[in-house]
Amino acid sequence: MKKYILLLLLFAAGFGNAQNSEKIRSVKDFQKQMNRDFKDPETSPLPPKERKKFTALDFFSIDTAYTVVAEFLRTPYESPFEMPTTTDRKPVYVKYGELFFSLKGKELKLNVYQNQDPKKGYEDYLFLPFTDLTNGETTYSGGRYLDMMLPKSSEVLLDFNKAYNPYCAYSGEYSCPLVPQENHLAIEIPAGVKAYQK
Repeated sequence: MKKYILLLLLFAAGFGNAQNSEKIRSVKDFQKQMNRDFKDPETSPLPPKERKKFTALDFFSIDTAYTVVAEFLRTPYESPFEMPTTTDRKPVYVKYGELFFSLKGKELKLNVYQNQDPKKGYEDYLFLPFTDLTNGETTYSGGRYLDMMLPKSSEVLLDFNKAYNPYCAYSGEYSCPLVPQENHLAIEIPAGVKAYQK
């Protein structure tokens, strides 16, 4: 019996390690793609002079503790609204749902939004902006974003290791949505992209 329990524990540990390895590999792929995009003149938000000397973005060390499963709650009866941006542009969004999750012993919630006039190819994407207690210190003062697809179930994987800065963090030529106050997390999220140092 003891041998059977030991085998189960070893299997569970191995399965957990495999899951962590997959999460880490996924984040590394994300980081490599971001660096490629920033070097590419077709996709980079950097001004030409800065792009030429660009080597890589500064990321926090990957920590799978910041990869969490959130409960997704659809909010179908919300009214569209104009979301403030860093310019006079006011794109129309609607609150699509709410995400409930636990992180570092705290129960947290984020709202997720849907652009009412998405660019071609982004019809299935949702907008997930957030601020946290690292903003203005180790991360961009205006907060960061996470990519999210339309959920197919009531559970959503949030990986803050993939949190990235809006393009306004790199150039004043861009118009970026401001993070709604209700998406402020009263916790430090030392994961993802750090503040950009010119």
